[in-house]
Amino acid sequence: MPASVSFRDALRGASDVLAQAGVPDPLVDAELLLAHTLGPDVSRGEVQSGVFLGTALSADQHAAFRADVARRASREPLQHITGLAAFRHLTLRVGPGVFVPRPETEVVAQIAVDALAAAAEPEPVAVDLGTGSGAIALAMATEVPHSRVHAVEKSDDAIAWTRRNVAQVAPRIDLRHGDLADAFPDLDGTVAVVASNPPYVPDDAIPRDVEVATHDPALALYGGPDGLDVVRVISRVGLRLARPGGTIVLEHGEWQGAPIREILAADGWLGAATHPDLTMRDRATTAVRPQQDPNPAS
Repeated sequence: MPASVSFRDALRGASDVLAQAGVPDPLVDAELLLAHTLGPDVSRGEVQSGVFLGTALSADQHAAFRADVARRASREPLQHITGLAAFRHLTLRVGPGVFVPRPETEVVAQIAVDALAAAAEPEPVAVDLGTGSGAIALAMATEVPHSRVHAVEKSDDAIAWTRRNVAQVAPRIDLRHGDLADAFPDLDGTVAVVASNPPYVPDDAIPRDVEVATHDPALALYGGPDGLDVVRVISRVGLRLARPGGTIVLEHGEWQGAPIREILAADGWLGAATHPDLTMRDRATTAVRPQQDPNPAS
């Protein structure tokens, strides 16, 4: 092994390895892995500057980098290797046992943030049902700082990561460990925004991304025969939690907008509408709780 190797040559070799393994953005991943190798405070931009300046890796750094590239070439998620996931303006801690937040969920978070910011209350209340890493809850808490955000997660493994992220980013979030089906009875009828990225993959489907299929927890992925079992629960729970005029925001697969609108309408939500993500695939459905109880007791 040579005493040193330039950033340019190291990245070129890594990109070739990752491309052959089918990694979608091999150069981006190579740059992020090299930044990770160089230290926790090194950015991708600094790696790119190092290429321009002719900076070299030591033999030990090159060996560590090559080991990380081999892990990524096996289709281990990049975020598991670095321990970090970028989400909107946040950097979240992630790893085995928690669903890695993805760019399409940033659009869902934006819808939730906009609805929460538009709420008339001095301290509007939001809940994130099945929060996982805490991505949506943390986006709402940090981007609408006058809000009161609550989140719940069922998984023992996932909530360990959620707690780390909440403590680091927004410790005022009320994070609870439990089942979303009976969560927050103390908030009934007070919530301005009910948000969720629930498990929505049908049980017999295989997720498109290799990393999702082989590394994300099944509890966060699979939602029954049609993928909508948890959505049905959230629709009912959301009606219990939401105040009159409150909004529900649900992430889902690109073919699930119509059945979810039907579920929401049947439960009594109004104005169900489906919204695309940045790739123009249907990604989120919203609806509003009516001013009157949609299912009054007889």
